[in-house]
Amino acid sequence: MHNITLIKGDGIGPSIMDAAVRVIEASGVKIKWDEAEAGMGAYEKLGNPIPDETLASIDKNRIVFKGPLTTPVGKGFRSINVALRQQYDLYANVRPARSWAGAKSHYENIDIVIVRENTEGLYMGLEHYLTSQKDIATSLAVITRKGSERIVEYAFQYAIANNRKKVTVCHKANILKCSSGLFLDVAKEVAARYPDIAFEEKIVDAICMHMVMDPHQFDVVVTTNMFGDILSDLTAGLVGGLGLIAGANIGQDAALFEAVHGSAPDIAGKNIANPVAVIMAGVMMLHHLGEHAAADKIQVATEKVVAEGIHVTPDLNPNSKSGTIEMADAIIAAMH
Repeated sequence: MHNITLIKGDGIGPSIMDAAVRVIEASGVKIKWDEAEAGMGAYEKLGNPIPDETLASIDKNRIVFKGPLTTPVGKGFRSINVALRQQYDLYANVRPARSWAGAKSHYENIDIVIVRENTEGLYMGLEHYLTSQKDIATSLAVITRKGSERIVEYAFQYAIANNRKKVTVCHKANILKCSSGLFLDVAKEVAARYPDIAFEEKIVDAICMHMVMDPHQFDVVVTTNMFGDILSDLTAGLVGGLGLIAGANIGQDAALFEAVHGSAPDIAGKNIANPVAVIMAGVMMLHHLGEHAAADKIQVATEKVVAEGIHVTPDLNPNSKSGTIEMADAIIAAMH
């Protein structure tokens, strides 16, 4: 029995999370869900976007399955996702982007994994205004040797565990000579320990161009926090969008699995939100828990339903008469 903190989230979160929970339970894995609140809903209800009860649940279970949360733009509370990553030192953000049969995209046979440093860089929250008029602002990017070493080490270990052939380090050391330069120097040191894995370095702007022109050259890409945030959305665009992309946030003794798209409040409650991203986050979670057979069963069934294009949400097939609930039903049926 696995004890997991379940955060359904805001907007479309509850509907897609309900679908994902049904699919995971249909795989036969025994899970005790500990439902907790976070996000805008929790803030409006309790005055706190991450209530103490939620943190207590995560402290106890150490595994979180989370739907999308709303973060105010430019004001209000900071990103809950960032806060949770820092609170539990979830230093490795893993975002696979694979092509789906049945999903419209500009490319085929894409299989790229972005491994992003998750706790440092520009997202540490070290920013403030320099004047009382708030007309000059500054943000501090913090890169450490320890943080750089462990994320690049993670990328190479991931490559080995998943039979990957190449790791590309993404940086901007030509301009950011201290911060990005340190990250690149450490990456080269770590790469030297893994002679059987091909290694290359690329500047972030060049990677963006190469991903659009020839994405098949990439395998595992490891980078700093903000660059990884941007690149992982770019790779999502290569395979059909954020509705198909899951993310894992991994630490030494805790992990959080989530859909990486937003809460889409404009379509909440309409039974049209695509549950695939969060179902695939569930697959990543099950692999992390060692439940590989159940994870593979869900993966194969989901790929089958998406490829058939009948019982899918309208974003995948505008002519579909199915929605979130019906798609989950179809995936469950395909598992049996």
